[in-house]
Parts: sequence; structure tokens; C-alpha cells
Amino acid sequence: MNKYTKFPLPNRNQLTAAIAAMMVSTTSFAIDFHGYFRSGIGATAGGGDQACFSAPGVSKYRLGNECETYAEIQLGSEVFRQDDTSFYVDSMIAYITPQENDFETVNDDDATIAVRQFNVRGTNVIKSLPGSTLWIGKRFYQRHDVHINDFFYWDVSGPGAGLEDIDVGTGLLHVAWTRSANNETGDGADLGTGDPVTNDIIDVRWTGLPVNPGGTLEVGIDYGRANLDDEQESAGVDDQDGYMFTAEHQQANFLGGYNKLTLQYAKDSLVASGGRSNSSAANQGSMVRVIDHGLIPLGSDMDMFYVGIYEDTSLDNNQGSQWTSFGVRPTYYWSPLMSTAVELGFDRVSPEASGAEDSDLQKVTIAQQWSPGETFFARPQLRLFATYANWSDDYNAASDSIGPDDSNGLTFGAQAEVWW
Repeated sequence: MNKYTKFPLPNRNQLTAAIAAMMVSTTSFAIDFHGYFRSGIGATAGGGDQACFSAPGVSKYRLGNECETYAEIQLGSEVFRQDDTSFYVDSMIAYITPQENDFETVNDDDATIAVRQFNVRGTNVIKSLPGSTLWIGKRFYQRHDVHINDFFYWDVSGPGAGLEDIDVGTGLLHVAWTRSANNETGDGADLGTGDPVTNDIIDVRWTGLPVNPGGTLEVGIDYGRANLDDEQESAGVDDQDGYMFTAEHQQANFLGGYNKLTLQYAKDSLVASGGRSNSSAANQGSMVRVIDHGLIPLGSDMDMFYVGIYEDTSLDNNQGSQWTSFGVRPTYYWSPLMSTAVELGFDRVSPEASGAEDSDLQKVTIAQQWSPGETFFARPQLRLFATYANWSDDYNAASDSIGPDDSNGLTFGAQAEVWW
């Protein structure tokens, strides 16, 4: 008997058997490995690092117009299953370098490593609601976006809890409580209270409603309100609430592809966001948004992604704006491995303030691509690209790789993008 143990130490054979049993037990939990990555190298005509072009305050068209390295590594595993009940643990670590149009020098020292997701999901743990999933933790929650300009128009991701996939006879019901934060008062000054303002969001969605042959409807409401601590209450920090209504129609087999039409209306703390609440008084007002986007074939060897966006934000402080955006990305497939894509994007931002000038940006990219398959979303994808943009004279639409007095720019480079 060893004086440091209560039980006899195992002999070599016993130890070998124990290690083997542990390895068998460990490998019984299969690890799901997913992720996303984009990175590359580029330059600006006339010298300097690659510039990226965007109209003020809105999403930019992506092809040949991404200056950062961004990566996500997602690991998950079903750690328990018995009959139809299961528990799943999911995680995601992200690596982000600053974008060049943040006016910063990009290097590894500036990079951020973040835990984007870490949550547990239990399916069929509530026996009275078969098929439903209870989840708690931090996660990307049922995000809606436009791919070609990376515009997330419905996104309440963050730490939270919820119950999704509740069968209500027609379609599925989903309920979630998530959280976001803002660090400023209504006048843009630092709060001075030591802590950011906590904003709670209640998200309710009804999905999969059949409305026509091949067409389904998703409707939802988000309600957000600040949850102030005592110090913030005493400091008179604004705790306004707000809401957002969303209705989205998705049509399958639309001209051989698909189409999504989205209507949104928001008030106060949910204005100018995709669902993340910001209780700052600067957000008092309303927002109307219409988005139509989709992907259709153009013959046997060609397809096209398209989007149109109209957003009208009217704020009590007269700092709102109208945003109009149109973009297309037709792609021609020369072979199962090689394609050529052209992306055209137009953005106009019209400030609400009287006398303020509109800001226009036009951007075109041509890219030679190699990917495994003759489909728009085939990845991995290797690209060689050239991008030209021009914009209004009264603002700088690019990073400091472009002179502040310039109103156009040309960049070129190479990029890899993959998700799995």
C-alpha cells in the first residue's frame, strides 16, 4: 500500500488496460469539426497595402474587397444520447485582424482572439414538447444575412437561453432571451459609471409557414430593453426600450433558384441594428427596411446572386439616413474547377439632416476562381481579383492606402475563402 493512496497502485497490465478503456471511451464521442476562413494578400495601384471600399456606416460588397484575415474554428460533440434524447456541446473560437478601413496597420499584434460560441443544447429533454431543443450559452442564433455584402439584418446572437423547434401544428415556434451591451449615453459621451449598459432582448419567431406552392413565411418580433444597475440608475443613464418586427418570405424554385423578400420595422433601441439592442437615447426613432435577394441560374454554365436593399432610419436627433443598395455577382463556370465572377455594387447613403450631401459608392470586381464544383457556394475557393471603386468627393470611402483627396481607387490581389 502506497502511503499517498487509499488503494493499491495498479500493475503495468492493469494500467495498460485502463488507458485502452479510456481511449475507447473518449473516441466514442465523435468530434464535429466545422469552421470558416478567409485571408489573402493585396495591393493598391500606385503603391501601398490593399484598400477596401465602403460607403459610410453600411455593409460593403465583399468580392475582392476584404482586407482582413478572419477565421472561425468550431468544435462540437453529442456527448449523450438515449433513444431520442441528446445533449450537444458546441464551441467556436475566432481570429480577427482589424480591417484596413479602420485606419489601422494590420499585423498579428493587433489581432483579436474571441470565444464566439460556447453552449449546450438538449433535444427532447422536455417530453411534453417532442422535437424541441433547449439551449443555454453563447451562440450564433438563427442569423439572417445577405451573402455578397455580409449584411446581417436579423441577428440577436450572444449569451442567452432559449427553446427552439417547438411544433405548433403549422410551422415551428422559437423563443430566446439574449443579451447585448452599449457603452455610451444618448449624447455619445462616455457613461462614466464603470460598466457598459446591459441590454436584454426577447426574440420570438414562427418559421416554416406554408403560404404558396414552394413558398414559406417566417415572422418574428424582438423586444429589447436596458437592464441598468444601481450606479447607472443614479447617473440617469437612458433605459429606453424598443422593438423590431420582421417578416420574410422565401420562395424555392424561383426562376430555377430561390428568392428571399424581407420586411422589417423597428423602434428606438432596436433601430439601426439587426436585432441587437442599444438603449442609447441617440437611437430614438424608427426604421423601415426592405430587402430582396436570391440566387438564380442564367443558363447551364452561369448563375447570379443579386440583392436590393432600402433602409430608411428617422431619428429624433435628425441623424438618421436613407440607404439604398443594389448588387449582383454573376459567375460563369468554365469547368468543374474554374470560374469567373464579376461583382457590381452600388450604395447611396442620404443623411436625414437638412443640407447634408448624399454619399455614393460604385464598385466593380472581376475574379478568376478555382473551387470544387460548378455552384455559387462551392468552397474552398481560390481567387485572383482586381477591384475598382469610385465615390463621392465629400468623404473618403477607403483606408489610408488611398489619398484623402482621391475619389476612386484600384486594388488587386489574391484571396482564399472556405467554410466546412
